[in-house]
Amino acid sequence: MEAFSRLTSMLLHALETREPTVDLLESFVDHWKSITRYYIETTDDSRPVRHTDIPWHLKQMLDILVFEEKQQETGACMEYLLQHKVLETLCTLGKAQYPPGMSQQVLLFFSKLLSQMQKPLLHLVNVYRPVQKLIHLCALPGSKTEKEEAQFLLAVCSKLKQEPHTLRYVLEVTSHVMLCCVALLMLFCHHVLWRCCRVVVVLSAFCCVSPQRAAVCVKAHESLLLLSSLQAGCSGEVLSAQTQLGTLLAGRLLELYSLLSVESLDPGQVQSWPHTTWRYVYTLPSIAESAGFDLCMCQQVLAVTLAQCVHQLWLVDVLQPQLLQTCEQVVLVSTSILCAAVRLVQSSSLLDQMIHFVLRTHTLTHLLLQRCDHISDQISLVSLSLVEELLQKPHRDILDVLVLCFLQSRSYLSPQASGVDDTHTETEDSECLLVHKVSLLMFICVCSFLCLVPVQVRSAQLLQEGGYESYIHDAHTLVTQCESLSQPWDWPLSVPPHSSSGEGAEFFEGHLLKVLFDRLGRILEQPYELNLQLTAVLSRLSAFNHPLLHEYLLNPYIHLSHCSRSLFSVLVRVMGEMMQRMQQVSNLTDRLLNTRRHLLGLNLSTGLEHLTLLRGVIVLEEFCKELAAVAFVKLPLDQN
Repeated sequence: MEAFSRLTSMLLHALETREPTVDLLESFVDHWKSITRYYIETTDDSRPVRHTDIPWHLKQMLDILVFEEKQQETGACMEYLLQHKVLETLCTLGKAQYPPGMSQQVLLFFSKLLSQMQKPLLHLVNVYRPVQKLIHLCALPGSKTEKEEAQFLLAVCSKLKQEPHTLRYVLEVTSHVMLCCVALLMLFCHHVLWRCCRVVVVLSAFCCVSPQRAAVCVKAHESLLLLSSLQAGCSGEVLSAQTQLGTLLAGRLLELYSLLSVESLDPGQVQSWPHTTWRYVYTLPSIAESAGFDLCMCQQVLAVTLAQCVHQLWLVDVLQPQLLQTCEQVVLVSTSILCAAVRLVQSSSLLDQMIHFVLRTHTLTHLLLQRCDHISDQISLVSLSLVEELLQKPHRDILDVLVLCFLQSRSYLSPQASGVDDTHTETEDSECLLVHKVSLLMFICVCSFLCLVPVQVRSAQLLQEGGYESYIHDAHTLVTQCESLSQPWDWPLSVPPHSSSGEGAEFFEGHLLKVLFDRLGRILEQPYELNLQLTAVLSRLSAFNHPLLHEYLLNPYIHLSHCSRSLFSVLVRVMGEMMQRMQQVSNLTDRLLNTRRHLLGLNLSTGLEHLTLLRGVIVLEEFCKELAAVAFVKLPLDQN
């Protein structure tokens, strides 16, 4: 084998160093005439092309063209190919499928020609016309050349990516390129949702394909991505208007989404569907979900158009009616789908459309927030999860609409507090002294949250667990994430002046904070998982470095107006209720210790009596430590 490899290398070397007297054109023409002679002399119509010399002659022609290009600018062989319309003839032979399998050989020849030739080709009339014809032969019903078709389309799109100025030469078939790619993508997807734009829906049964078929889908996706990312001039407008790609993809999404039975899907599986990289998997749902999303990361005009189509055709026309239903299973699954879509979306264009859908449709927005306090704990849980996912997206409108617009007037403060505002009162304090005063105030906030939980109901120390210091690392990570999100939003450094225009009017904290505070007030009687999700949302809100959020959520000493409440005041009321209810629990210390062990997996059994209450107490203790850690991390540092 080694000797054979050396012999092959010697022959190749001899070919590359042959004497210039060798006539490449004559050799090229001989190979082409050998192919045409076959059709004149052969009468056996059933003989497959692979049993003939045609594949070998085509390979030699391609090798000569590539070699010639390396030696000179414009070669005689390329001129012959163009003048004698060799590609046109090959396209006709491939369409006729004579001999059987000829279309595969033609597709391979075109693919290798476009990918191996370095100089621009698609602007040449005798190249782009046969390319157009061959494109129209792709993705036809009953095709047995999907792999070669996908490779050919990828070669065309790669060439367009390298030569974006040639787009206008093949513009009339750009739509068909898209259609062929999408047809190849969907060829084996009858029972599989193609999740455009990372809208993740988990099917009860997954459809897997062989590596060979999956490679067809991957190449088709890559072709779409290459074509949709063209940046030359008005290519985005051209692709958007001429190919109607947005409507095509969103329509296909709608068609496949309709195959799902919402009543039978598992909401938990839908919501937890992982982020996948489609180029490295062979499960078609994962390939389609990831690549479809990437299309919304393409050229800006095309991305906006595609996102708008997804918004109207799927979010508004299909998902919204499901979200507005009264059937709990449909509400649960549709909310889980929306939650997963928000979690996985990365395209700014699609995120804009999703935020517009969730926050700018008043009826839907109000309903989604109300369901955070739904009679069904499952619906409440997934609704709170949706809120947490929204708070992790880089979009300013989320906090503005859900929280900040209600706090802007600071009407939660009592009239007596309006004149007490260190940040707006002219003082003679030095900047350094002011920093120390603010730091001292925030440190007092830390201590206030730590002291909220009475000593007699604390149980962390019974297992030698850490205090709030154990939350410092996680709090630092959370605050850093929130700062990274809000950095481009140009938030003010201090709270605005207290507005007196609304004096006498009852303060409304907004629908989100209302349901969060209402839920927090019932933390002692709610399921453990629901309490964890509730406190996660409140912790994330408190971690944002907006002065209004910090004042309203983390400052325990603000003077509240009549009927107003803050996070700290709700916790104070809950602690009072807790101490009354804990009097009914015998052996309190042992029960708390056993419950904490059970939650940590250290104790497999625990009594059912007062279990929800005891779990609520433990969640409260940990939540207060978490808030104290967030407040500590947000302490301003004295750089001196």
